[in-house]
Amino acid sequence: MKNSIISVGLAGCGHLGKIHCKLLNEISSGNNSVNFAGVYDIDPVKSNEINSLYSLKSFKTFEELLNNINSLIIVTTTSAHFAVAEEAIKKGINVFIEKPVTSSSTEAKDLIELAKRFKIKTQVGHVERFNPALVSLGKFEIKPMFIESHRLAQFNPRGTDVSVIQDLMIHDIDIILHLVNSKINKIDANGVAVVSDSIDIANARLSFENGCTSNITASRISFKKMRKMRIFQHNAYISIDFLNNKSEIFRLTDSNTSVSGKAFPISETKKVVFEQPETEDFERANPIKSELESFFDSIINDKPVKVSLEDGKVAVEVADEIIKIISKS
Repeated sequence: MKNSIISVGLAGCGHLGKIHCKLLNEISSGNNSVNFAGVYDIDPVKSNEINSLYSLKSFKTFEELLNNINSLIIVTTTSAHFAVAEEAIKKGINVFIEKPVTSSSTEAKDLIELAKRFKIKTQVGHVERFNPALVSLGKFEIKPMFIESHRLAQFNPRGTDVSVIQDLMIHDIDIILHLVNSKINKIDANGVAVVSDSIDIANARLSFENGCTSNITASRISFKKMRKMRIFQHNAYISIDFLNNKSEIFRLTDSNTSVSGKAFPISETKKVVFEQPETEDFERANPIKSELESFFDSIINDKPVKVSLEDGKVAVEVADEIIKIISKS
């Protein structure tokens, strides 16, 4: 069923919650179909701070928030995702849940069943799916045979309630599963806790049934930030820079093929074509805003969400397995 007016609320007013609030304010200001009803946080100090920043209604209880909305953005701690989403879904409220979708794959499975039973829209906040660097590759055929990714961040105590696998690596797990579109037949992994009580740096190697292999590194104790992925496939190499919203494609083609990018001959019959998708519009894009707008569009026009609960569940399953393997080593 299509919804003409979305009355949206937000649960969780921490660092990421503030970002979502700012963007929800922008979206509701420019879209007559979206009304930002207000926020709730278990800590009233945080919700009142949001109220003073954006002149939003700060609900005193979560129940009061749910009684005034038909869609909910969940930006609480990961451990609270399931309980918050469950209560909203049982009231027939559409939910957007930040990644990781839940603390465990079992919780994710339960949410999938609930969402089906109550027939509501549910989207997971795997924001890199909306990164201009990845979106710009939409017109290219991507069939990876080897993927290497590095996601490195400086230490921030704010994210240490979960391991680096659940905090950072899960972004790349989701993207790789989406691009490869094949079942995993083997996982190798290692990692270590350095400055926190959970894993701070980790590496995982995923082998897929279709022959593709991916090597994933994630660290939250690096001096410099890095969010890069390199894709190798037949006759092509693709570099994705998620931090700077840019991608580069090098592909091998016949010498007589007409191309739009720069070309470098390597033989009488072959040439390498270099293409860099246009970035002028992409530089102004905001992936978080894009994923929220996509969520609202799926509700208003009764369309499938771009990142489903099933996608979120599979990413959590792989993350759980990586953590389990590291714990045994």
